[in-house]
Amino acid sequence: MLEPINDNGVSGAELIPPYGGEALVDLLATGDARQELIAQANYLPSIQISARALCDLELLATGGFSPLDRFMGKADYERVMNEMRLVNGVLFPLPITLTADEQSLKSAGDRIVLRDASNNIIAIMELEETSLWDANTEATLVLGTTDNRHPLVSEMSTWGKVCISGRLQLINLPRYFDFVELRRTPAEVRALLSRMGYEKAVAFQTRNPMHRIHEELTRRAAEAIGGSLLIHPVVGLTKPGDVDHYTRVRIYKTLVEKYYDPDRTLLSLLPLAMRLAGPREALWHAIIRRNHGATHFIIGRDHAGPGKDSTGKPFYGPYAAQELLEQHAEEIGVTPVPFQELVYLPDKEIYVEADKVPAGARVANISGTQVREDYLAKGKPLPEWFTRKETSEILAEVYPARQKQGFCIWFTGLSGSGKTTTAEILTSLLMEHGRQVTVLDGDVVRTHLSKGLGFSKEDRDTNILRIGFVASEIVRHNGIAICAAVSPYRAARNENRKMVGDGRFIEVFVDTPIEVCEQRDIKGMYARAHRGEIKGFTGVDDPYESPVNPEITLDTVDFTPEENAHKIMAYLEKQGYIAVY
Repeated sequence: MLEPINDNGVSGAELIPPYGGEALVDLLATGDARQELIAQANYLPSIQISARALCDLELLATGGFSPLDRFMGKADYERVMNEMRLVNGVLFPLPITLTADEQSLKSAGDRIVLRDASNNIIAIMELEETSLWDANTEATLVLGTTDNRHPLVSEMSTWGKVCISGRLQLINLPRYFDFVELRRTPAEVRALLSRMGYEKAVAFQTRNPMHRIHEELTRRAAEAIGGSLLIHPVVGLTKPGDVDHYTRVRIYKTLVEKYYDPDRTLLSLLPLAMRLAGPREALWHAIIRRNHGATHFIIGRDHAGPGKDSTGKPFYGPYAAQELLEQHAEEIGVTPVPFQELVYLPDKEIYVEADKVPAGARVANISGTQVREDYLAKGKPLPEWFTRKETSEILAEVYPARQKQGFCIWFTGLSGSGKTTTAEILTSLLMEHGRQVTVLDGDVVRTHLSKGLGFSKEDRDTNILRIGFVASEIVRHNGIAICAAVSPYRAARNENRKMVGDGRFIEVFVDTPIEVCEQRDIKGMYARAHRGEIKGFTGVDDPYESPVNPEITLDTVDFTPEENAHKIMAYLEKQGYIAVY
């Protein structure tokens, strides 16, 4: 556990209210007082908070979310959603709330203990306020979308329905065992930046590996402002499918130690749970960095964007984040530094801004997609002009060639559509190619992993999320998971896409008309549902939500299961997941 921090050193100009205020960690109880709080906590009702809420609580406790010192109550929450301001008028663009289900609050009195996933006591909340929470309202106002392809939208469906708020008594901070020397509170970061002796500091937000272009960009930014550089990567929750933070931090450490000026560069980790809220999040990131002592903030194209929606369009405009931060820069005391597009000139062996390339000059550039598809997926080393050799080697260790990577084939469709039959044929074809396959069939899973669950929407979602969790673990260890379940609701399927990773989740919509499914129904389930003997049967008296933009759609009326299985194999060959013989 971190010790209480009393050093309020700052970088450059003094931090003034509302940012950089007192942190709960400064008031962390010690000695007998702490033991008394722990004793009290053992007799109080408690709830386990999510990994996201734990990240939020840590930054509330250390002052990273200053001026907040608690999860938002209803008045602050509603004004933030509508106006990006707290009740007192202070700018704060995103809601920071803690949700719980009503059942867990039934036994709660005026105090409740907040515990992590391992049941460790983190804090005691004085339960001052509860209010009902609506996912669609928040998604519409804050994210600007209710599309379940947005990672946070799909996650919201799993949250509790009641927001709770009140004064927090901090007992422990989350405990880490990795990169401990790089995990610093805002006050510690401010003190270290101050000791470098610069009046200005520019912060760099990243959730991806850093390449040569990022080195150039960050060094140029520090030189341009005549200040220090804070490399401040997010190591909490990021975008599903991102490179894990263990790999990324190994890269950051290597680059900073070997290629940056130690007298003006600081690497520190940020335990932030990203929302991927685009422009609002960019503004939020800037405020968080202000609390850490930064005066400038590098902001990129489509900063904190989650990618594309269900129709294939970006959720946010490419420059909307830069524009919003520019509007509020003076108020929060953070000057935006736009992420300049740089390209490499191989004949001169230098990087230059894209709009300053000499006429006729040869240009080299590699996009993020090309890094994944043309190099890592094929097991090819990245060129040294693009990335340091050390970075390439670390990535190669963790990300084998695509034909050795895991993936998930998620069959969805009505009962009787042909999911299981096609999955069985596909399994044989994949094993013929030397791949190891685990089949998670919906009916089989219900007899084992999900035994005891009913067919309410909540139980169906639980069943599908359990399958998704198992699949994600199989894929993480480079195995193949084939899942065949009706999975009628988009939100649950998209939550599984997020767990597995967007690039490794292949949704296969078995698009069979219900009339055909009924003709194939040898068990008579549809007939029983029509007679009212079975309630909540998908396609009869419970809806099936068809995928909006699946990777593959199968027609089982005009094509046989064998033909459809080979269609999937052709897709996998094209994507590089299986070798072509």
